[in-house]
Amino acid sequence: MKISLLSKFALFGIVLALTGCATNGDPRDPLEPLNRGIYRFNDTVDEAVMKPVAKGYKAVLPNPVRTGVGNFFSNIDDALIAVNNLLQFKFSQAASDVARLIANTTFGIGGLFDVATSFGLEKHNEDFGQTLGYWGVGDGPFLMLPFLGPSNVRDTVGLAAYYQLDPVWNLSHVPTRNTLGTLRVIDHRARLLDAEKVLDEAALDPYTFLRDAYIQHRRNLIYDGNPPRELLEDEPAPVKKAEAAEGSLPAPRPPAGRASGGVPFTGASSGAPTGVPLAGTEDVKPQMVSEAPMVGSPEKAAIETEKKLEAAAPAAPIAESTANTETQTNEMPALLAWLFRSGDAAGWQE
Repeated sequence: MKISLLSKFALFGIVLALTGCATNGDPRDPLEPLNRGIYRFNDTVDEAVMKPVAKGYKAVLPNPVRTGVGNFFSNIDDALIAVNNLLQFKFSQAASDVARLIANTTFGIGGLFDVATSFGLEKHNEDFGQTLGYWGVGDGPFLMLPFLGPSNVRDTVGLAAYYQLDPVWNLSHVPTRNTLGTLRVIDHRARLLDAEKVLDEAALDPYTFLRDAYIQHRRNLIYDGNPPRELLEDEPAPVKKAEAAEGSLPAPRPPAGRASGGVPFTGASSGAPTGVPLAGTEDVKPQMVSEAPMVGSPEKAAIETEKKLEAAAPAAPIAESTANTETQTNEMPALLAWLFRSGDAAGWQE
């Protein structure tokens, strides 16, 4: 079976992850020294080659032409998006993707015009890395691939599968395949010229910013925009009271009646009239002061256990934290999405 050059780079990334031994403080990025070196190499190539070519492409071609080019490649990617939706059992989305492909190929003149969106057929974003994540495959170590940019072990495997099935890279006519492949990369890079200012202005450490943005972006995609909240490093895991109190004796109901010298407790200490039970306690029989739980008794142990459980239970996230998380996700720059493999399977329109 023919293996493309890009697939070889993807496989090279897997080898790096399996053979690397450098570690640092971030467990998600055990190969950080090596990854930083590859990042500097990619940045040098981008500054020397990709950015000048993208600027020239944007200056020469008018916006309608560039929009048509983006629509054309977006239409091709809908075929692989439909496959991944099928693999994730998202049958309604897969049917929508097929309908998009048919509508844009026919009425949109080979995909140059996106008429499917006006028909109410939404554009989806799925790839083989997300499919692996859907079936429980973990991220693995973060990787910075030569020429291809940020990834991880799972997404690198998905990237290799993508290029093996990509209609463009599997064209038998080599000149056409190389022309279309180069045009797609240049067009994709040209659409990110304005977005890259965010990285230059917002990040003190561009590598760390890009790595964290990629990890957050992919996590958001795998959970379809609704990822579970991640626990803080010093935050205890949620504990179910029933599990934590297993084995402890429940507090028995105190017997009715008056003990020698005992006085019925009727809520006087809470400000209620003497002899009048508190609201909501009409069904509770009076408890004698002399029958209060003693130190070392099962009743006392149960009460202490309940207090400890309530103190150990983590507080629910406040709305402000949730809003901040959503804002960070929504404001995540599209910068270097040509490196984010999800961009290969998504359409880009202006």
